[in-house]
Amino acid sequence: MAFYEVYSHPALIRYKTSVCTRATLFLAAVLCLTYIPPLLVAYRSQGFWIKRSTYEEQPVVRFQYQTLLVAATSTQGDFVAWSTFPHLNNMLGPKLRIPAVSVREEDQNQDGKLDMLVLQLQLPLKPEEQVFSVQLLLTFSYQLFRMSTVAMQSLAYVQHSSSVPGAKLSVSGDLRLQQRTPLPHRGLYDIYNVSVIDGSSPFASSYDLDSIIRSYQSRNLTTVLSCPMPVWTVGRAAASPFELNAEIRYPVEVISYRPGFWETIKFAWIQYVSILLVFLWVFERIQRFVFQNQVLTTVPIPLGKPHLS
Repeated sequence: MAFYEVYSHPALIRYKTSVCTRATLFLAAVLCLTYIPPLLVAYRSQGFWIKRSTYEEQPVVRFQYQTLLVAATSTQGDFVAWSTFPHLNNMLGPKLRIPAVSVREEDQNQDGKLDMLVLQLQLPLKPEEQVFSVQLLLTFSYQLFRMSTVAMQSLAYVQHSSSVPGAKLSVSGDLRLQQRTPLPHRGLYDIYNVSVIDGSSPFASSYDLDSIIRSYQSRNLTTVLSCPMPVWTVGRAAASPFELNAEIRYPVEVISYRPGFWETIKFAWIQYVSILLVFLWVFERIQRFVFQNQVLTTVPIPLGKPHLS
């Protein structure tokens, strides 16, 4: 007659001993070696407490229609300029040139966020004037919402110079976010939500490009126009204006921030438990060998037997 297994279950054996024995000391040592070393290993392997993390977000960017343009018309320091600030235009006098400006912002993927600014500018010049360099400031409203709410005023700086007078400058680049320190993980961050250029000031020093850029770069959070290949076109006709065409995209950014308490604990716990599982497996085998082979004297009690008092 053939036999087959109809049911099985593990046998439970309890090992008992008194408090002041070598088996108790061994158990205390095993507990310490099981739970404390994984914490030390995780901590010493770097990155146990995460101090910085990142996420992706496309910012909400809008052109503020504030512009400052300076074009050098000679190599001796002559220039013409134009801005959207009345006080500066009044101070320019005969150096003021009012251009024809066309501005368009596009939402190319129809997700409710603007993706690109297209700016076309035609600067009128006298027949004898030539353009050797161009400096252009554009201001933007820049906002983030996914973690902390960031609201700030930022700028894009376009600059190009050449020893050969030009007829047109074309730039195409990304408005990139630059961080010196991580953002908080929540709350409102609006310390830079002030005008980059003080358009209400009647003083010429408020519109000095060097001062504006230096003050702006001292901030912890800025934007910069990434434009690796500006195109400088020569051969302007005497009666033609100087043209400046700019395409500025608003790309998805990788934002750096300081994690909160629970996010820090979550990642620390994952690291600790992943190492702890290995130690639990090893010391479980060690304990089974020690007590099954009675390396340390204990009283084994099979399941179902009366317990010793």
